[in-house]
Amino acid sequence: MFNPAYRIITPHLVIRCYAPADAVLMQRSISESLEHLLPWMPWSTAEPEPLSNKIDRLRQMRANFDQNIDYIYGIFNPEETRLIGSTGLHPRVGPGAIEIGYWIHKDFINHGYATESSAALTRVAFEIHKVTRVEIHCSTENIPSAAIPRKLGYAQEAILHKRSYAYGHPSDQMIWSLFAENYPNTISAQFDCAAFDAAERKIL
Repeated sequence: MFNPAYRIITPHLVIRCYAPADAVLMQRSISESLEHLLPWMPWSTAEPEPLSNKIDRLRQMRANFDQNIDYIYGIFNPEETRLIGSTGLHPRVGPGAIEIGYWIHKDFINHGYATESSAALTRVAFEIHKVTRVEIHCSTENIPSAAIPRKLGYAQEAILHKRSYAYGHPSDQMIWSLFAENYPNTISAQFDCAAFDAAERKIL
């Protein structure tokens, strides 16, 4: 059976599978960042939502994680008292491939946390999931988001017309890809992180 990473430790972050108990932290983080998220995240238009909805959502995220359907992580400070953002490994881009997604709390942008978490997940994708390709998608209008895959050695492969979302309207979408044969030459391959499975055994 596949043994995914439930907890990832980086120099400044704890990246881990969500639990229902994280609902309060998630609600606070999204509420404080809603104006920042609305231009880029279609799901944010349903906010604010009741805490009970967040609990149900996190239960479903955990169930999907446990069943190897989708891997959504919270990005926490080392003390796990603040939810800095969210990220994930999404196996929705075809066989042998996975997509990294992310958002960051408004108070923590420009700290390098999206780059740090994406570098860690790139390692996990290639070294634990053993994929042949990792993708990052973002709107052509989201310049800060596009800088992240560029820093990590991804190549822009395509621009798809009206496949993304920006400021409440359809937007063109950039597709950034990194292939397994190119991964060893990127900064992600040497990135300092450790990963642990559900039983807290070190697997990276």
